[in-house]
Amino acid sequence: MRKWQWKLRRLFERLWVRAVLYSILGVITAFAAIILDPFIPDGIEDAVGAGAIDTILNILATSMLTITTFSLTTMVTAFTASTQDVTPRATRLLMADTTTHSVLATFIGTFLYSLVGIIVLSMEAYGGGGRVVLFVVTILVIIIVIAALLRWIDHLTRLGRVNETTRTVELATQDALRVYHRAPTMGAVEIADDIVSESESVILADEIGYVGHIDMQQLETIAADAGATVTVLARPGTFVHKAEPLVAVASGSIDADEVRAVFTIGRERTFEEDPLFGLAVLSEIASRALSPGINDPGTAIDVLSRGVRLIALCSDKVDDAADVPEYRHIRMTRVPIAEFLDHLFTPVARDGADKFEVQVKIQKSLAALAAMDESLFGASARQISRVSLDRAETILTSADDIARVRKAAAPLI
Repeated sequence: MRKWQWKLRRLFERLWVRAVLYSILGVITAFAAIILDPFIPDGIEDAVGAGAIDTILNILATSMLTITTFSLTTMVTAFTASTQDVTPRATRLLMADTTTHSVLATFIGTFLYSLVGIIVLSMEAYGGGGRVVLFVVTILVIIIVIAALLRWIDHLTRLGRVNETTRTVELATQDALRVYHRAPTMGAVEIADDIVSESESVILADEIGYVGHIDMQQLETIAADAGATVTVLARPGTFVHKAEPLVAVASGSIDADEVRAVFTIGRERTFEEDPLFGLAVLSEIASRALSPGINDPGTAIDVLSRGVRLIALCSDKVDDAADVPEYRHIRMTRVPIAEFLDHLFTPVARDGADKFEVQVKIQKSLAALAAMDESLFGASARQISRVSLDRAETILTSADDIARVRKAAAPLI
């Protein structure tokens, strides 16, 4: 994905963008009746009852304003509940929800369509044919609004709930993991480590924040034109500052500003190209559920089940074509598999050390991953299993609880 494509995608995640587009469409539709007026035969207005369009538009405008205000209030309430009961990091996904955007944009667009229709009618700009066109379009708009209302009612029953928010985070993390699994080095040549040698020069970041996106195609072009080899040191999700290197350059000289321009650095981490962030957010949900104020081990156990399903994607087979590097002048390392397990299990093992059911689930989850792919997950699963078991044995007071946790950890010992 090019940088402009990534920014455009981020722009369309904002509610106001879709609302503006729908509003423009509504205004254009209201004025289109004037243009189509000459093409409508005389006498049809009375036959279809188009004279009632004034009343219909007034009802539509009034109801849409009320529904939009109520929907916005409900949406903000759901976002607040999600922030308090789940995690603030998940709220951004809810704010980018396409169903919410489409429904609210439909309501706002319908309101403006009705308002413009009423204004133009009061100016007597519509002839008989124009009123017929406006009447037909209004009927279609009402059908669209009814469908949007039904969709919105169904969506509101789930919006902001812990299970639904957790599922949203899981799906976002799943997409990021699949993208990573298909191209773990983002199309670059894979290297074992990213240690910078003395012969290489580094280009430092000029901003402080998280790397959200790298325009790999543009970076390849820059490196190829300069005859250089570039090692990416800050992949998406990395926190960088003005003393942190973005890349190391060997066998050539590259303009530093051109290289910095291919990196998009923001104030917050994003889900799209950073699967570790999604796993970290899931562990946050579990940790908050384990807090004394909420005390919901069931949610933590549910998060661990989802996490196993996600991390297991790393062992899926990929086409051989995915191993062929697309960018020959760029080098990059993979994310160690231990990082995936650590981001999910370690915080939950720490915060749930006093709950034996959570500790049992952790051990069973780690054992499941090791059983599915011993060569990939085995060593990391055993390391985290030992640390988690030590915590459980230190904090749990019941000998029976400790015995159950040890039994669950037995396959990894």
